[in-house]
Amino acid sequence: MKAVILAGGLGTRLSEETYLKPKPMVEIGGRPIIWHIMKHYSHHGINDFIICCGYKGYILKEYFSNYLMHMSDVEVDLTKNSVNIIHPRSEPWKVKLIDTGENTMTGGRLLRIRKYLEDDSSFCMTYGDGLSNINIKKSIEFHRSHERIATLSAVYPPGRFGALTLNDKLVTNFSEKPRGDGAAINGGFFVLNIEAINYIDGDSTVWEETPLRKLAQDGELMAFEHTDFWHPMDTVRDKQKLQSLWDAGKAPWATWR
Repeated sequence: MKAVILAGGLGTRLSEETYLKPKPMVEIGGRPIIWHIMKHYSHHGINDFIICCGYKGYILKEYFSNYLMHMSDVEVDLTKNSVNIIHPRSEPWKVKLIDTGENTMTGGRLLRIRKYLEDDSSFCMTYGDGLSNINIKKSIEFHRSHERIATLSAVYPPGRFGALTLNDKLVTNFSEKPRGDGAAINGGFFVLNIEAINYIDGDSTVWEETPLRKLAQDGELMAFEHTDFWHPMDTVRDKQKLQSLWDAGKAPWATWR
């Protein structure tokens, strides 16, 4: 099975970093966040990726083109102008990096890479800016069991502020950064049948709007509930939080460790 990663957006809320690089290339622990996402998929046996590039997509292409060189020990012979890889260290990944347009919306990006999915009855798809320890294998099993067109992950976003319980101005309970408002949201990590792409009209289609709404109306959208770790990387604050978890050796998404 293939995994499609949407990696073409501008990432304006993280402009401190994304003015230089696409958002999926912002680093956590010295590796781009897209690397962390791919390592998680690989841990669950998925090693065939299609990356939908857009804004500064050439940086993604350069990164993966030189991946083996960056990860391995090398010998450089300046007299012969040659480079030999001594101890190759890499991943068992096959990666297609497809230019899907700088201004294309999320649904449009998926539509543009349809031809690379024609041999697959189903595939995984997620965003290039969210980390989770979701069980990919179980989400695929769930998708196959219900025989609907689409499965999304239902996750519970982390709260950003401490919550107080008051009784006549007396604080009776304090909870530091509890789960949002208790409502589940779309956390990405989709499993989709190829027919899901039929719900996309063109470049301007936002996947999270008409396609998902129509799939829900048609009774073709199911939710795989994930109640454990999920965290977006939308802001500098998010990046700092994820980095602190990594530095402390407490990164729940690092399932491959």
